[in-house]
Amino acid sequence: MRLFDFSLRFNGFKIDKARTALELLKSKDELAFEAYVEKQKSDIFNYHLNRTPYYKSLVKEGQITGWNAVPVMTKRDLQVPLKARLSNDYSIKSVYVNKTSGSSGDPFIFAKDKWCHALTWAEIMDRFSWYDIDFNHSKQARFYGIPLDTYGYYKERLKDRFSHRFRFSIFDLSDAAFEKCLKKFETTAFQYINGYTSPIVQFAKYLKDRNIILKSVCPTLESCMVTSEMLFDSDRALMEKQFGVPVINEYGASELDLIAFQNPDGDFQLNSETLLVEILDENNNAVPNGTEGRVVITSLYNKAHPFIRYDIGDIGILSEKSTVKKPVLEKLIGRTNDIAILPSGKKAAGLTFYYITKSIIEDDGNVKEFIIEQFSLDHFKVSYVSREELSDENIKQIKKEMENYLESGIDITFERTEKLERSKSGKLKQFSSYLNSAL
Repeated sequence: MRLFDFSLRFNGFKIDKARTALELLKSKDELAFEAYVEKQKSDIFNYHLNRTPYYKSLVKEGQITGWNAVPVMTKRDLQVPLKARLSNDYSIKSVYVNKTSGSSGDPFIFAKDKWCHALTWAEIMDRFSWYDIDFNHSKQARFYGIPLDTYGYYKERLKDRFSHRFRFSIFDLSDAAFEKCLKKFETTAFQYINGYTSPIVQFAKYLKDRNIILKSVCPTLESCMVTSEMLFDSDRALMEKQFGVPVINEYGASELDLIAFQNPDGDFQLNSETLLVEILDENNNAVPNGTEGRVVITSLYNKAHPFIRYDIGDIGILSEKSTVKKPVLEKLIGRTNDIAILPSGKKAAGLTFYYITKSIIEDDGNVKEFIIEQFSLDHFKVSYVSREELSDENIKQIKKEMENYLESGIDITFERTEKLERSKSGKLKQFSSYLNSAL
């Protein structure tokens, strides 16, 4: 029985119709697809301008002279009661409602109309099918967060059952917990792993310490999909070696859709069927392909709630080989609020610190994971989980490399801890800045 499809239909999502619609879009040639995108973005803008009072309040009368003049929305624009943001044609009871994880610091409740959400699932299922994964039959090893309250916990477990998956808690990354994970892999015919990058990396490190290749104990395993956190080349190599299967990168946002998915050719292909992804500069102008900018996304089908030129808070680069039908994300750099401001006034991507530190302290396997926080212009703290304290030589080397890559005069403190704090959803934020400076 196709339980996953059944659960979608039961909840009012017309998945069969959505699959057909998606296949029709994919069959269009480049010119027809460009015409489709132009019409769809115009239609969704005009719909919300006329049918959603809250969105109309964000658009100044006479301001719109073309698509580039359409205002850019942010999460802070949407932090008003959901009922006030819905279009006139929908109510709270008639839409799909969920909440963002808040990993960016700006959580909020959002809505999708049921047709839009059906298309979301059609898109996700299509991308996973690139790797012969069928949500109705392929068994998933799921590394995600789970609510700790009784109702939320059992609700997610029930959804997992209908979705043909088993969920591993990511709030306990101890060796004892991973030993139980391994036993489950030994007795379950998992086809793929799916979940947050950092806990899956920790599982790979556990396997490495014990010289175990996961596919040798779970021969049915074929792939691993990671999402929601940065995927570093070194972590991908580690996972592929210890799991014995390819690692595929995914990029999405719960309020929108699947945004990008690594295709079988290795390209990080953007979703062009249900989303319009733009890369903009600080003045909201599109930058040439190959140039860094802010990731701004329009949901082409959500009539319940406007997400039009919505700044998701990420920084990325479109590949120069991108087309309208097949745009490729060459690089996803990080979040706009993950920028470090140095004493000289120089700005640097926060992940620069993470890269430098990672290359030094993870070589010997002592440090399991770590985060970096900025508390003032010249004060950074590295918090880490390890078997042993970092050596004076390690600390000296990290400080030296940070000054080489960035600038002198940076004060770096180190704190060993038993466990790193994750967000409520279970995500681990590698770099955080607590400065109030506007970027």
